[in-house]
Amino acid sequence: MGMVCGEDIKKTLGIDFVPNMYKAMANRPEYLDTTWKKVQAIMTRKGKLDSKTKDIVALTVSIMSGCDYCIGVYNETVKQAGLDDEALTELYSIIDTYSGLNRLNIAWGVKADEKPWYGCAGK
Repeated sequence: MGMVCGEDIKKTLGIDFVPNMYKAMANRPEYLDTTWKKVQAIMTRKGKLDSKTKDIVALTVSIMSGCDYCIGVYNETVKQAGLDDEALTELYSIIDTYSGLNRLNIAWGVKADEKPWYGCAGK
């Protein structure tokens, strides 16, 4: 099997264009090929996480990384998967809350607890 090409990308994604992200990587074909295979291995293969969950994680990471391009892609993706504006607002509020809590714990240098606990919602 050879290196990935634009037709492979379009066919796999079910769209009639090559996304700009992959066009940018095409300047380094071996990087594009490696990245494409990695993305496919993670996002399209059956695993313990379903597609919607993987896409919500991708959106969350995109928001935390500040990538407008990826935020736009994954906002649309999760909407297509069934998240409405209320669900998106709930997701954004979780990201906002935990981003702040993480920064607070980092700033304070909070050490791990001696006993496990199960998140802020409890068991």
